[in-house]
Amino acid sequence: MRYLALDVGDRRIGLAVGDDAFGITRALPTLRRSRRLATDIERIAAIAHGEEVGTLVIGLPLTLRGDDGPQAERVRRFAAALAPTGLSVELYDERNTTVEALHRGADDPDAGAARVLLEDFLSTKR
Repeated sequence: MRYLALDVGDRRIGLAVGDDAFGITRALPTLRRSRRLATDIERIAAIAHGEEVGTLVIGLPLTLRGDDGPQAERVRRFAAALAPTGLSVELYDERNTTVEALHRGADDPDAGAARVLLEDFLSTKR
């Protein structure tokens, strides 16, 4: 199974792709958010199709206590908007992914955070 990880922010969406067969991941170029949600959804669907992805793994920005905050609610609405793509969606705790990406020296923190998210997600699948 191939996965596309999304680190959804208000201005950018970090992306990474990987599979559970080998656990190999790679960051993709970060998307700048458009003014229209439908445009963002179309772009993600096109990338997922091009990468032959079956599941979207979307980072859920929980608070340090593990609760939903305002950003987590926005991400949940974004995830729900992806339903028409026909791709399955998994929400996954993304706490500290950006910090980890910066610690690893990621050139693009958004894509790096998506990659850390996907690596962690895949490690739980094994």
